Amino acid sequence: MMLIALLASLTPGAAPAQVPANPHTAQLNLDPMVREGFNAFYNLDFDGALKTFRVVAQQHPNDPMAWDYILLVTIFQELYVQDLLDTTYYARDNFLTNKRQVDVPPNIRSEIELLTNKVIQMTDAELKADPNGVNPNDKDAYFERGYAKGLHAAFLTLADHSYAAAARQGYSSRNDSEAALKIDPQYADAKMAVGIQQFAVASLPGWVRLLVGMMGVGGNKERGLSLLRESAAHGVVTSVESRTALSLFLRHDGRYPEALTVQRGLAKEFPHDYLYRLEVANLLKDEGHGEEAIAEYKHVIDDGMKPGYFFGPRLQLAWFGMADTMRGYNHIQDAAYAYTQAAQTPDCSDWLRKRAELAAGQMDDLLHNRAAAVAMYRKVLTPGDQSQAEAARRGLQAPYQGK
Repeated sequence: MMLIALLASLTPGAAPAQVPANPHTAQLNLDPMVREGFNAFYNLDFDGALKTFRVVAQQHPNDPMAWDYILLVTIFQELYVQDLLDTTYYARDNFLTNKRQVDVPPNIRSEIELLTNKVIQMTDAELKADPNGVNPNDKDAYFERGYAKGLHAAFLTLADHSYAAAARQGYSSRNDSEAALKIDPQYADAKMAVGIQQFAVASLPGWVRLLVGMMGVGGNKERGLSLLRESAAHGVVTSVESRTALSLFLRHDGRYPEALTVQRGLAKEFPHDYLYRLEVANLLKDEGHGEEAIAEYKHVIDDGMKPGYFFGPRLQLAWFGMADTMRGYNHIQDAAYAYTQAAQTPDCSDWLRKRAELAAGQMDDLLHNRAAAVAMYRKVLTPGDQSQAEAARRGLQAPYQGK
């Protein structure tokens, strides 16, 4: 549910070989074409992943897992386009009260709802056909349904800030995953949803738990982290996502050395993964190694300028992260430049662009470039995202004097 750090993005590699037989996962997960689809997905080649997974669904139309793959890519492609896969956005609880409006195209929203309902209906039918739960294949149906609900909960949380609905879906996902584990305790893929929910519930402020109706629902951070480690080590379709979630949760709790160990391992394993490389810089920034973080951001940006090094890098995220770090270290002139670069990146979302324009205006004020600052504040107030409008109006009324 909350803080679903479903930020999986790896690198291309050799064509995947057949994964050894594994009785503790849905067997379709072991198909070479499925592994090829995930390889594209982890490289942020969303179109390539969708193309492959749609072929898989055509070949296995009655397998709910095939439609789960398409749901996964559809959701994350939209979150990526919306600049919602920068974990800096989720590493602090203030994202829960963010006023950002995310304009998801109606056709994408409809597709997400249709796919979620399709998987739920298919798995419901499978489970109703065996009401006593004695068929060992029921564990796959429980996992597949829980996986779809978890993905949908992530979308509701990150795109819509619909916490009550997301909480219900997230808790239901946990219940389904626990049902799969009851049938097969070694079903490592199912441990991810339970781990995420355990940590998330334990991390939520009391007022949020009351708001979304989660009072009385159990959560335990260390238990959640332990389950994520097990899923990371033994999961077939959740290993990468579990490691990503583990790094985010450790970051959320200020356990930066542990988070960096996980993240550097991922970045080393997948050096062409843009988001993993970016996250190393983010963690260095949070840990207080500002100059090292700035150097890492610059390295990511330099690699992002190389044709084909990353697939579709959203360089505005690196520019913005570097600007924030420079600002914290009082490199005001450099920060103003980096914020401006973030705002001018062609594929920057309106939300992030206006955050960058506001910050650039504030830096201009600190540099006594009042005319440039006013111009930036006025850009923030143009039609579109208005989450930064109040701060921009204050900037027009009087020069910014903070930091």
